[in-house]
Amino acid sequence: PWVIRTYAGHSTAEASNKLYKENLSKGQTGLSVAFDLPTQTGYDSDFILSKGEVGKVGVPISHIGNMMTLFKNIPLEKMNTSMTINAPAAWLLSLYIATAEKQGFTKKQLSGTTQNDITKEYLSRGTYIFPPEPSLKLTTDIINYTTSEVPKWNPMNVCSYHLQEAGATPDQELSFALATAIGILEYLKKTSNISSELFEKTVGRISFFVNSGMKFITETAKMIAFTELWEEICTKRFKIKNPK
Repeated sequence: PWVIRTYAGHSTAEASNKLYKENLSKGQTGLSVAFDLPTQTGYDSDFILSKGEVGKVGVPISHIGNMMTLFKNIPLEKMNTSMTINAPAAWLLSLYIATAEKQGFTKKQLSGTTQNDITKEYLSRGTYIFPPEPSLKLTTDIINYTTSEVPKWNPMNVCSYHLQEAGATPDQELSFALATAIGILEYLKKTSNISSELFEKTVGRISFFVNSGMKFITETAKMIAFTELWEEICTKRFKIKNPK
């Protein structure tokens, strides 16, 4: 069955924890964490540049104490948690894993997603921290790590949603999203000593977050084209044999 979850997080870790538990009690089956802008750009809540932005568009997470409060009495081995975090994805994922281990679970039990799409931050949103090359290295380091150590985790959620929000047409959105996915996978192959079997698993863990605008026919056609093109890219360009 599909995971049902609302994108949520606000003001403090404590308040967000209360909201998550209320949502889960009403039938929500997973969590989708919204982080505030200081967290998304790597600043602690008490840093001078964070002033006026803490907790406004998501939950502030500066250290493991915040993360433990955020998931207090929520058993992480039973959760499927999406984290909309890009530039500091490695740090937030490490805090999430550490929190789960403090709850008594292992990283191999965890399932969820880190957005971890730095390319669209350069194209649309702007919450990047590092130059492109080290950013790509961080992105692929997470992919490498999770594929072997956190096997149920989706290490990257290629996010074309924000491209259309920033002015792209549906077909431009699709083009950039596929280019982003290709770029990441090619960088991974170029820089990592990765076996074909592990590479197949990696491709299988890549997920997409696609916009759905008001142009009904165009958006429907876009999604059909998306799945057909991704199939073609996987089989012909990357020589993926596993149909799943």
